Amino acid sequence: MGASLAVAVPGQASAAARVDNPYTGATPYVNPDWSAKAAAEPGGGAVANEPSFVWMDRIAAIGGTSGARGLRAHLDTAVSQGADLFQVVVYNLPGRDCAALASSGELGPTELGRYKSDYIDPIADILADPAYASLRIVTLIEPDSLPNLVTNAGGTAGSTPECATMKANGNYEKGVGYALHTLGAIPNVYNYVDAAHHGWLGWDSNFVPAAAQFKKAATTEGATVSDVHGFIVNTANYSALREPHFKVTDSVNGTTVRQSRWVDWNYYVDELSFAQALRTELVRQGFAADLGMLVDTARNGWGGASRPTGPGPLTSADAYVDGGRTDRRIHAGNWCNQSGAGIGERPTTAPEPGIDAYVWAKPPGESDGSSRPVDNDEGKGFDRMCDPTYTGNGRNGYNLTGALPDSPVAGHWFSAQFRELLRNANPPLGGGNAG
Repeated sequence: MGASLAVAVPGQASAAARVDNPYTGATPYVNPDWSAKAAAEPGGGAVANEPSFVWMDRIAAIGGTSGARGLRAHLDTAVSQGADLFQVVVYNLPGRDCAALASSGELGPTELGRYKSDYIDPIADILADPAYASLRIVTLIEPDSLPNLVTNAGGTAGSTPECATMKANGNYEKGVGYALHTLGAIPNVYNYVDAAHHGWLGWDSNFVPAAAQFKKAATTEGATVSDVHGFIVNTANYSALREPHFKVTDSVNGTTVRQSRWVDWNYYVDELSFAQALRTELVRQGFAADLGMLVDTARNGWGGASRPTGPGPLTSADAYVDGGRTDRRIHAGNWCNQSGAGIGERPTTAPEPGIDAYVWAKPPGESDGSSRPVDNDEGKGFDRMCDPTYTGNGRNGYNLTGALPDSPVAGHWFSAQFRELLRNANPPLGGGNAG
């Protein structure tokens, strides 16, 4: 990305020109609110000091709630910690998460004006405060929104009327464009746009159209591709970083791995290969040649006793894949509080070509959604994909959800899940990457 000049404010620190990779040489912020919950769990001290993203998932979160400090308080704490990198999720679009009720938001489909004036503008005012100019601020822009326009807005088994509405009114694109343009004008902010995961966009029918959709949003409401520093994949998801025991090019008795039930004609079997290929396509679409990618590895380790140690049997493509895959979900479309998941790679800088960092975008232990209806004042609904008894929909091939029971509302602490994530961590806790 082109270097941008900071405007010096007398008596205050001034922002340095943007660097190619904001994670290089940086000391990232550790969220004390999350850290205290992690440390209070048996064995949680092993990860309690890992950096993770702070979620601004509603307007009230900006000022702070009874359970968490607000954005300015987080930034003040980051400065007092001596951190020079702060990570925040921007997540409150109108009609948010049109295909997942568990993470639906407080703003209606037409409330774009309120999204701008009551949400993005106050965030921008805080981030632009010269008191925080010494921080590299990484923003994760609106998980799930643009990918839903590609796959769930009409013509597919997983489509919803809500997504069709958001595609028709353009408010996802306008909201993302406004966020990119407004936050991208702050010299020390690095915008990364959410790009789903390989089990969502890895088919040829989705891959290039998704990149085109990202480009459209990044050139809307005054935004340009220069307002996008990079993209992030696997946000709050469970897709394996690597599948070590099979490749998408493998064949078994003349049947390709792509024909197996699990892969289902996808061109990718893990997140690293997907992220690197998507980066190439995004550059081809007109994004910067030094575009950086992030991968959320908070919950995609899939370790523990159930982790395969080698390939599956060569009796069929299904047996070969199912016996060797480390991702033990029932279906790659399952996303809510997945049983058997484990913490993945620890936050790591520049682990692979084109990858700026492995990050923990979804702090381990924070629920994806409640397993039954729960009244709340956060605008979050009940999604049957979080119900262990639900037999599915078109987005997960009408399979059981694989969700853990007794889960709380999205974003609330889920002790049972956190303990399982610790048990199934890969690399194992105490002996893995501490990058």
